[in-house]
Amino acid sequence: MASPFTWQGFGQWMFIASAFAFLLLVAWQWDRRRRKGTKAGRAEIVTFLLTAAWSLILAAGTDQTTILAQFFESLRSLSWLALTFVLFTRDGRHTSVAPIRPVIASLVFVEMLQPVLLLAQMESYSDIAARQMIFQISVVFRLLVATGALVLVHNLYAGAMAQQRVALRWTCAALTMLWGYDLNLYTIVYLSRAMPVELTSLRGLAQLGVAGLLVIGAVRGRSALRFSPSRAVAFQSLSLMVIGAYMIVMVGAAQSLAWMGGNASQLAQLGFVLVTSVLVLAILPSGRVRGWLKVMLSKHFFQHRYDYRAEWLRFTRTIGRVGSQTPPLHERVVQAVADITDSSAGLLLVQAESGEMVLAARWQWPTADVPAEAIAASAIPAFEKRGFIVDLDEVRAGIDYQGERASVPKWLMEEHTAWALVPLLHFDRLVGLVVLGRPLVARKLDWEDFDLLRVVGMQLASYLAEHAGQSALLEASRFDEFNRRIAFVMHDIKNLASQLSLLSRNAEKHAENPAFRADMLITLRNSADKLNALLARLSRYGNNGAERIEDVDASDVLRSVAERYNAPGQPQVHVTSGAPCRVLANRDALEQVVLHLVQNALDASAEGMAVFLQAHTDGLHGAIEVTDTGCGMSAEFIRNRLFKPFVSTKSGGFGIGAFEARELVRAMRGRIEVESREGLGTRFTVRLPLTASQAFIDSIEGGRSAPDQRVA
Repeated sequence: MASPFTWQGFGQWMFIASAFAFLLLVAWQWDRRRRKGTKAGRAEIVTFLLTAAWSLILAAGTDQTTILAQFFESLRSLSWLALTFVLFTRDGRHTSVAPIRPVIASLVFVEMLQPVLLLAQMESYSDIAARQMIFQISVVFRLLVATGALVLVHNLYAGAMAQQRVALRWTCAALTMLWGYDLNLYTIVYLSRAMPVELTSLRGLAQLGVAGLLVIGAVRGRSALRFSPSRAVAFQSLSLMVIGAYMIVMVGAAQSLAWMGGNASQLAQLGFVLVTSVLVLAILPSGRVRGWLKVMLSKHFFQHRYDYRAEWLRFTRTIGRVGSQTPPLHERVVQAVADITDSSAGLLLVQAESGEMVLAARWQWPTADVPAEAIAASAIPAFEKRGFIVDLDEVRAGIDYQGERASVPKWLMEEHTAWALVPLLHFDRLVGLVVLGRPLVARKLDWEDFDLLRVVGMQLASYLAEHAGQSALLEASRFDEFNRRIAFVMHDIKNLASQLSLLSRNAEKHAENPAFRADMLITLRNSADKLNALLARLSRYGNNGAERIEDVDASDVLRSVAERYNAPGQPQVHVTSGAPCRVLANRDALEQVVLHLVQNALDASAEGMAVFLQAHTDGLHGAIEVTDTGCGMSAEFIRNRLFKPFVSTKSGGFGIGAFEARELVRAMRGRIEVESREGLGTRFTVRLPLTASQAFIDSIEGGRSAPDQRVA
C-alpha cells in the first residue's frame, strides 16, 4: 500500500533536488574556471556551495527553526548578498552609485545579528516567552534583509543599459524568486507567529526554480556589462515604496484570509503567494512597464524631467567612446540624441554636396526605407533659419506652427515609427537632422524636451563640424603627400628627357653609324616603355579627359568594354540592353569611367559572378548602369569615403579612381548615382545629357556652353 502524501516528505525531496542542482552549478563553474584559467566565478561557487549545504541539511529532515538550519540559512543569505555586490562591481556601479555600499553593509550587519539571536535563544531555552520574542525579532530581521535585497536586485537590473539587460535578466529573475519567496514566507510567519508547513516545504521547490533560472542564464551566456547612470536614489526610494505597499497588501490579505480559517486559509495563502510571485517575475523584465514607471516618477516626484548631470555624463561617454568596436561618429550622434528621449531607434541625415539631405547613419533602425534624396534642398532653409524641433505626430494631426509641415517629406509622414526631427545647427548652419524613433512608452514632447534637445543638437553639430574640418585637413595633407610623390615622378621624367636630349645631339654626329642606330633604337624603346609605365600609374583630373564633347553611342561603349573582359566562351561582363543610347560625352573619358566601374564591380564580386551593363534613356538624360551582386557598401562608406581622394580599400591602391570618374562625368555635364546594400550588391548609374536634348539644356543654362562642347 502506497504511503500517504505529506508536506514534509515532499519538502525533503524538493530540497534534495535543489541541493543536486546547485552542486551541478558548482561543478559547471569550477570547470569553466579551470578551462579559462581565470578567477571569475569564485563568488558563484561559494554561494552555490553554501546553498547546496543548507538544502542538504533541510533535506535530512532538520526543522527550519532549529539553530543549525538558521545558522546555515544566514550563511546562505550572506553569500547571496556578496554575490549581488560582485555583480555590481563587475558593472562598476559600486564606485559610481554611493547608496549601494551602505545598503549592502547594512544588510550584512542585520544578517550578522542572527547568530547573536541564536546564542540568546540557546541561553533562554527554558523560557518560552523569551524564545518566542527572539523568534519574532529574527523574523523581522529576515524581512529586512529580503526587502533590502530586492531593492538591490531592482537597481542592479534598472541601472544596466538597455542592450545589456539581456545578460542580467535571468540572474535578476533568480534573485527575485529567491528573496521574493523569503519575503512572502516571513511575512506570513510574522503574522501567524509560526512556520507554516506548506510554505516551508515549497521552499525547496522555489530553490529548485532559482537553480533553473541560473542554468538558463548560464546557457544563454554572459557579456561584459556597462552601467548607464540613472537616478539611483530615486529608484531605490520607489522600490522601497512599492515593496512597502506590497507588504501592506500582504498583511491585509493574510488577516482577511485568517478569518476564513481551516484548510481554505492555507490554500488561499499558497495561491496568493504563487500569483504575486508570478506577477513580479513577469513585470520585472518588461521594458514598457519600466518606461511607464520612469515617466510617472518624473512627472510626480521631480520638478524637472531630466537629471541633467546624469544625461550630460551619458552624452559625453557616448560621443567620446573609443575602441575597435566603437560605432562611427555619425551613429554615435544618433544614439546620443535617442538616449535622452528613450527612443528605440534613429537616423542621421546630412547635407550632400549637391544640397539635398541624404542618409548618413542609422541606429537600430534597419527597416527604415530612406530614399536617396531624403529631404529636398528647398526644404533645408526652413530648418536652418528656425531651428524648430518637429513633433511628427502633431504634423500628422495637421498642426503647423511655423510652416514645418511643408518641409517634412512624404516618406517621413508615412513612416509612423518616426517620432521627432531634431536639427543640428552650427553657427546658424544646418549640419544635420536626427530622426528619432518612437519610444516604447509614447508621450508628448514638452518644453523641457525641446530645450534639452536644442542644446544637445548644437553640441553635436559642433562635433560634426569639427569632424568635417579634421577630414578636410587630412585630405589636404594627403594632397601634400601626393605632391611630394609627383616630385619623384618629375625627377624620373627629367632623367628621361635628359637621355632623349643627349640622344638627339649624338644623332646629329653619328646618325650614319649603324652601331649607333642600333643602340639608339634600344634606348628609344626603353625610354618609351618607362614613359608608358609611368603614365599607367598616373591619373587625370578635372575635365582634361573631356575636352571634346561629341555624339557617342553609350551602348557601343558598353560593348567595347565588355569585349575587353570577356574571354572566349567565358563571358563575365554582360550587356543586357543593346538599344542605341546617344549621349553627349567624350568617348575616351566615358570608356575610362565605365572601365573603372566594371573593374570595381569585379573586385567586389565573388569569382565567377557576373557584372551587368545596360544603357537606356531617362527623360533628358541617358543612363548607363553597372550592376553587380558583390559585397555592397554601407551608407556611411558611400557618404564619407567612396568619392574621397586617397581613400582606398585595395592594398596599395591610390584611392583616386572613383574621384576621377566622378570628375570626368561632371566635366561632361553628368552625374554619378550609387545604390548599394551590404551583402546584396551595388548599382552605379552614370547620367549624361542626351544628344537630342542639347539645345534644350543649353537654353536652360542660358546659352553658356563653350564652343568646344558642341556636337562635332
